[in-house]
Amino acid sequence: MNPLLFTDPAFLFCFAPVVFTLYFVVPRSWQNPLLLASSVVLYAWGEGGYVAVLLASLVINYGCGLWIGRNGRSSRHALVLGIAANVLLLAIFKYSAFIVANVDDAIGMAAWRPFTVPKMKLPVGLSFYTFMAISYLVDIYRRRTQEEKSLVTFGTYLALFPHLIAGPIVRFNDIAEQLHHRHTSLTDVTEGIRRFVIGLGKKVLIGNTVAVTADAIFALPRAELSTPLAWIGLICYTIQIYFDFSGYSDMAIGLARMLGFRFPENFNYPYVSQSIAEFWRRWHISLSTWLRDYLFFPLGIRGGGVKLTRNALIVFLLCGLWHGAAWHFVMWGLFHGVFRVLERTRFGAGLRFAPAPVRHLYALLVIMIGWVLFRAETMPAAGSYLAALFGIGPAHLANPEITRYLPLDVLLAMLVGIVASTPLKLLRPRWKWLLPLAPVAEFAALAGVFVIAVAVASAGTYHPFIYFRF
Repeated sequence: MNPLLFTDPAFLFCFAPVVFTLYFVVPRSWQNPLLLASSVVLYAWGEGGYVAVLLASLVINYGCGLWIGRNGRSSRHALVLGIAANVLLLAIFKYSAFIVANVDDAIGMAAWRPFTVPKMKLPVGLSFYTFMAISYLVDIYRRRTQEEKSLVTFGTYLALFPHLIAGPIVRFNDIAEQLHHRHTSLTDVTEGIRRFVIGLGKKVLIGNTVAVTADAIFALPRAELSTPLAWIGLICYTIQIYFDFSGYSDMAIGLARMLGFRFPENFNYPYVSQSIAEFWRRWHISLSTWLRDYLFFPLGIRGGGVKLTRNALIVFLLCGLWHGAAWHFVMWGLFHGVFRVLERTRFGAGLRFAPAPVRHLYALLVIMIGWVLFRAETMPAAGSYLAALFGIGPAHLANPEITRYLPLDVLLAMLVGIVASTPLKLLRPRWKWLLPLAPVAEFAALAGVFVIAVAVASAGTYHPFIYFRF
């Protein structure tokens, strides 16, 4: 059974209306229990028995949080136990098959009998709520937040349905006050709806549209993959992954806003970056700041460049592994890590003196090449695709069927996607004469986006969010 997506009519016209109606009708003391119960129901809808993993994580981290909070700095063993329990859940469900497969490869070379491990389904959202739980325990230990004494309130934090499946990675301290005292105004509701509809349009009308071409081209045999086709597929995937994931984040932030929560932003126009360092300040912000605060700095920064280089490579290696238990994700992380390290050297110093268009082109090229490693299913597949990008291999430079991969809807989605990847608000001063009409025009545009997106989502095939599998 598939998870119930935010784009699914069953969510839009059944689950969400019922939950929001009850939320605004019940007494405030019942709102957190309602949100926790509805979140567990939504998760169980698609995950079935795997809801037990979520509930186990909830109980374990709640108990460890109380233990750490009551014993202060003397509870280091409780912190270690809590982190170990979270890592163990990831190891069992996400990495066990990867670890065993690599051990089997090593054993095979030594002619020993290989191990076997049952293939297990990865519970949706495990990586996200596990990182949230770890940050909660560490922040209690560091005395940056108080332990939550109510199991229901903590459960609401960890399992809240807007962020449960694919983030953003919300820290307890960011919404601790809101968990206990929040008021939803009409502005919160209208702004939340606006943000949700924008995210819905991003995912359905842009992300899903270009995904058709990206998937078709990445699935081509190497002999049929020409250089122009490879670049078209990569451009489509570059647009797809941004609008897919930022669209989900917009919907999550919008849903939370309607409930009175303020989630942190997760994207800030990453494709306008002029360096890899800037890209990671703009892309998946909740993950990059988590890795900075709970991994990079704790590894130690005294000792200058050697330690900083070591820390960066470790962080990016683990960033790759967080995204998936496969070598192409590891290489994607290290690929970004190498360029992040290079930008701390004379290469980076020289880059800062280059014209802005050159810096932008450099960053985009590195990001897009990295997406090949991210999107490919295996390292050999990534190597073949990269070879095609740069004209190495058997396929001809031109492809007479190239127009087959670029129907009008895909071309339009690509154009809108490229334009919408830039901060259009910078152009608003030139449109001041239109401001009196802006509210009406925005309402009409959002209504049109919602109607069209729902129609497309209802008629189309199942398109899960890319980050669901992480």
